[in-house]
Amino acid sequence: MFSCSTQKKIISQHKNKYNSHLETNKKTTNSQRETELTHIKSYDFFYENIGDPTKKNYTKSYGSIVGAKLKDYKVTKSYFPALSQNYRQKFLILHYTVSNNDASIKILTQKEVSAHYLINDIDDEEIYQLVDENKRAYHAGISSWKNNTQLNDTSIGIEIVNEGFKMIDGNMVFTDFPEYQFKKVASLAKDIVDRYQIPPQFVLAHSDISPTRKQDPGTKFPWKRLYTEYQVGMWYDDDDKDSFMNEFNVNSFSTEVRKISFISNFQKMLKDFGYSETPINGTIDITTTKIIRAFQYHFRPEKCDGIMDLETYAILQALLKKYGK
Repeated sequence: MFSCSTQKKIISQHKNKYNSHLETNKKTTNSQRETELTHIKSYDFFYENIGDPTKKNYTKSYGSIVGAKLKDYKVTKSYFPALSQNYRQKFLILHYTVSNNDASIKILTQKEVSAHYLINDIDDEEIYQLVDENKRAYHAGISSWKNNTQLNDTSIGIEIVNEGFKMIDGNMVFTDFPEYQFKKVASLAKDIVDRYQIPPQFVLAHSDISPTRKQDPGTKFPWKRLYTEYQVGMWYDDDDKDSFMNEFNVNSFSTEVRKISFISNFQKMLKDFGYSETPINGTIDITTTKIIRAFQYHFRPEKCDGIMDLETYAILQALLKKYGK
């Protein structure tokens, strides 16, 4: 059903050019935006955009269009595309492989896990695409963020060849990402975020969406640089963090953080921010500790002990102020 009161009239103009198998149709919508739909044999492609996210118009398209191919009827695109639609791709998730380049390729192409892209550990100009962006890759597993679950359905996954961490003297020591590797990730992430209009709050680590079981991409991935140099993902404002830190001194905070009411409050803050697995029980249990540690991996990599200290608390408040619940 559709409402006659909200129905918009779309006027289509068709202009066909035939050159071998190539044909181009131009259409004008009520918003006076033009796009070119290109036909190559039996495939249709969009190379230009007609979407306008500021008006909640998500008709932007790239690549081939999947549709029915019938023997007895012609499926036309005379009124394509409808304005009421959205992307499947709502999240961008970053991972590391804990394997070398060859092993990562084999695992992600021949086993029961996959990702849309793989960033190799070679200083070259290549990025490997492994899965069509319009299809679901198996990279997130059991996952959640805010009210969203099973994020394989709604995300694009980028795997980065990296050894992960080693335990040294009882501490997790993560592996650095070379500059050339970071630049590949950043360039690809920027392209994906721009094309699908993915908000900063939905550019996440695997450890963010699966905080009780994952650590990747770890403390050495430079999230702050991704934000400051490429305008991708989240980061807090230092002035806000400092302001929140000044609300306590170290001694008063160490007393406050032991109170059941205070613990319940910051548990709720973590849950509101996105860590939907966070219990609100006023207890520093194993789950809460792992979620604090996951938050620190992303936003306070210098200290990842799973303890809610004053600076971690101030960073959480600054992020909530900037990005909301």
